[in-house]
Amino acid sequence: MRALRRVSLGQRRLLAVTGADRREFLQGLVTGDLRRLSRERAIWAALLTPQGKYLFDFFLVEGNGDALLLETDAERAEALRARLSMYRLRAKVEILDPGDGWEVTAIFGEGAPSAFGLADEPGAARPLGEGVLFVDPRHLRLGLRLLLPRGPAVPAPVAAVEEAPFAAYEDLRLALGVPDSRDLVVERSLPLEFNFFELGGVAFDKGCYIGQEVTARMKHRGRLRKRLLPVEIRGTAKPGDVVVAAGGREAGTLRSVLGGRGLALLRLDHLRDELRTGEAVILPRPPEWLKLQE
Repeated sequence: MRALRRVSLGQRRLLAVTGADRREFLQGLVTGDLRRLSRERAIWAALLTPQGKYLFDFFLVEGNGDALLLETDAERAEALRARLSMYRLRAKVEILDPGDGWEVTAIFGEGAPSAFGLADEPGAARPLGEGVLFVDPRHLRLGLRLLLPRGPAVPAPVAAVEEAPFAAYEDLRLALGVPDSRDLVVERSLPLEFNFFELGGVAFDKGCYIGQEVTARMKHRGRLRKRLLPVEIRGTAKPGDVVVAAGGREAGTLRSVLGGRGLALLRLDHLRDELRTGEAVILPRPPEWLKLQE
């Protein structure tokens, strides 16, 4: 366990969807396919506007009872609960907020899944105590996420893992090029530009969901003008800074920054240009898992 590290993700929060229609209800709303969701498999998905723009993203897992748990950004959890409630109509579902009763923890490092009895597969899941443990569905190297009711005792296998600062986990995420809720702009970002398809967040074989028509059209055109990419930052920059190419042509925007690493939404036709933001040099580092069509 010494090779592994754990970080408490206080910026995340849980919602619970219960009731006889919970699966059918969510299946018709979100980008992920709930047919793939089970006690042994977690998924990542988004809720979009009818125009295919981003509203929320979340992990979906089966709880130990009859609830489906949604792990999402804490600052917008209540807005997500309200939006889901708006779509409920006559469906036999309840959207519940357990408050601060649950804790979200990331466990990462070489061999994290096998150390906790999980397959080395994105989304692999199993119960742990009264909670749920699953491999991050977006990327295997991001390790595990543990959803656990708060209590005085941490399960022994988790307690044996060394605590680490949040920056250590964030550095890993940026190096892998995986988006977080904070990287997307509500009602403006397009999920395919943020690599939701490649990272398992959009299913094109599940039928209709909100925003499906626009999202499918973008996929079948086969070309996106922008992509979220890891970048090396040589100099000082911050999220929101505009990235420019030669002649001052706008090439994109920085979304996350940590030291010399970042994520930027960049125009693909500028990837071979010299890119800057202010005095900082921006060097795109496309990940191996992402196939680009420049």
